[in-house]
Amino acid sequence: MDTYSLLRGFADSWMLIVMTLFFVGVVFWAWRPRSRKDHDEAASAIFRHETKPADDDPVSSSEEARK
Repeated sequence: MDTYSLLRGFADSWMLIVMTLFFVGVVFWAWRPRSRKDHDEAASAIFRHETKPADDDPVSSSEEARK
């Protein structure tokens, strides 16, 4: 059996299973209940500095916000 046939057989069987499981895992990860906060934050990120412009130095402003 040559290398091409071996790799083709692997891709036709096992890689299909691996890619299907990966797809199901990504879909489950995106729709998990705890990700609601992350999705809401990403959706409203463009409106975060609506009343005033953002600071030039995001590191110092995030450190001040924690204090």
